[in-house]
Amino acid sequence: MAQKNNTLSLLLALLVTGGILGVGARFLLKQNASVDPQPVAEVTSNTAVSPNNPPTMPTAAPSTPFSAPTTVASGTQIFIDGSTSMVGINVALKAAFESKFPGTRVEFKAQGSSKGIEALIAGQVDVAASSRPLKPEEVAAGLNTVVVKPDQIALVVDKNNGFRQTLTTEQVRAIFTGQTTNWSGVGGPDMPIRVLNRPPVSGTYSAFTELALNGQDVNGPGVTTLERDETTGMLQQLGTDGIGYATYQQIANQSTVRIVPINKAFPEQPEYPYQRQLLYVYKEPASEAVQAFLGFVGAPEAQSAINSQ
Repeated sequence: MAQKNNTLSLLLALLVTGGILGVGARFLLKQNASVDPQPVAEVTSNTAVSPNNPPTMPTAAPSTPFSAPTTVASGTQIFIDGSTSMVGINVALKAAFESKFPGTRVEFKAQGSSKGIEALIAGQVDVAASSRPLKPEEVAAGLNTVVVKPDQIALVVDKNNGFRQTLTTEQVRAIFTGQTTNWSGVGGPDMPIRVLNRPPVSGTYSAFTELALNGQDVNGPGVTTLERDETTGMLQQLGTDGIGYATYQQIANQSTVRIVPINKAFPEQPEYPYQRQLLYVYKEPASEAVQAFLGFVGAPEAQSAINSQ
């Protein structure tokens, strides 16, 4: 009987303990449920975005169908003509290629994308540098492309220009097609707008008219078309009333001008509207020299040279 009573007492003690634990667990759950969940902290940057302090964007590796060469025969020569936007890239790749493969030579001119492509079709050069896509008739002529680097077309004014706001894509179209001819029409001073335009042979001109003007030509009473496709002369002619456009890399570090944000975005922001690709163009079938140079474009040392521009 004593053993039976002990067993009963033990069972009662276990039941009481379980009940206490259950009540405590329910109390704790109720307390936790009454606490508001903590909001997820939103990470923001205090760094101001400006033409001199653009956000960092990853750079895509060049896309080439040719393998990077391990050796290139001494005496190999590559002749390039085309886009003024790619002069810095041409210089960097020339130095890297000739350094890696002694006895080779890379020569280039920059007469504009269209002239470079014409020279390629005529067999006068090995590679054309282009800042615009190929036209159907150029593809039909056997031309193909290697994507070298993404690029942006930036709008620029003199640092003393009284216009200090953003432009919308609609305002840009109106300025460069002659619908808006005074800075006051876009929130600037009462002063005629002088548009500095690039010649039609320019790949930057072709890309700009497609990206910014829906394929329309630049026109209007205040348009001055430059004789040569070059950026330095355009910047020198801006004055306090002019506006022009160029590849972003050519003007990013210029101290005499200001880049105009478009839709409140600067060129290296992902939402910037005027994005394009810089290309090397070759004719099929590619020669051994062309295959070696364009294959080198995808090599790590070439990518480092390209990304330094």
